[in-house]
Amino acid sequence: MFKMIADLHTHSIASTHAYSTIGEMVQSAKEKGLFAIAITDHAGLMPGAPREWHFACLAGTVPLYYKGVLTLAGIETNITDFEGNLDLEERDAANLDWVVASVHHIGLAGLREPTTEKCTNMWLKVAENPIINVIGHSGDPVCAYDYERVIPVFGEKRKLVEINSHSFEVRPQNVENCRNIALCCKKHGVPIVVSSDAHFETDVANFSKALHMLEEIDFPEELIVNASKERLLAYLDKHSEGYRRRTTAAK
Repeated sequence: MFKMIADLHTHSIASTHAYSTIGEMVQSAKEKGLFAIAITDHAGLMPGAPREWHFACLAGTVPLYYKGVLTLAGIETNITDFEGNLDLEERDAANLDWVVASVHHIGLAGLREPTTEKCTNMWLKVAENPIINVIGHSGDPVCAYDYERVIPVFGEKRKLVEINSHSFEVRPQNVENCRNIALCCKKHGVPIVVSSDAHFETDVANFSKALHMLEEIDFPEELIVNASKERLLAYLDKHSEGYRRRTTAAK
């Protein structure tokens, strides 16, 4: 079994459909032996998302190392249309360490009538956005895309492809595509992250179903960024301006 050192997609009570505080989420990460956690509450268009000031103040309020755990100030932003636009405010992006970009079924006009070609072009445009770190739970068959065209580009642009363990429980229609995405990442040597998408403290580090699938396909451990403290820190140093700024300020 792979050993994960970080959970890089989690939600706190600020998302309102999650039910633990940031402190409780971090404490759970500590008790489960994690080196790091990212708190990635939902951006503005998601019903019940945090309102003004939350993301702008997050990194300045929550310590980078809290309870001995590297605590990344993050967000899960919604892709709003097939042009790859996001509901991420520029003022917020400048203050964050970690950005997950996802598609959610929340009735956005810009995502109506998806096709494979539209979604392929959408993800290719998302890949060009330097602020994005993670491609969130992209296995939805409604928004299927051409993995062979897109996933190598994710690798070139240093976007980490998420294998979301929560999908195996609440989005069973995604599971086959999650496997195909992982196989494509393996084929092209594209790094991934395995996430819990926890909405309550007990689910922090709940990776078991995703890890079982990765073991079944003999996925290379060296391509899992959050299976290594050294790999995660190297990625942050190169691809997170917010993290670099916070580590410099802490010295």
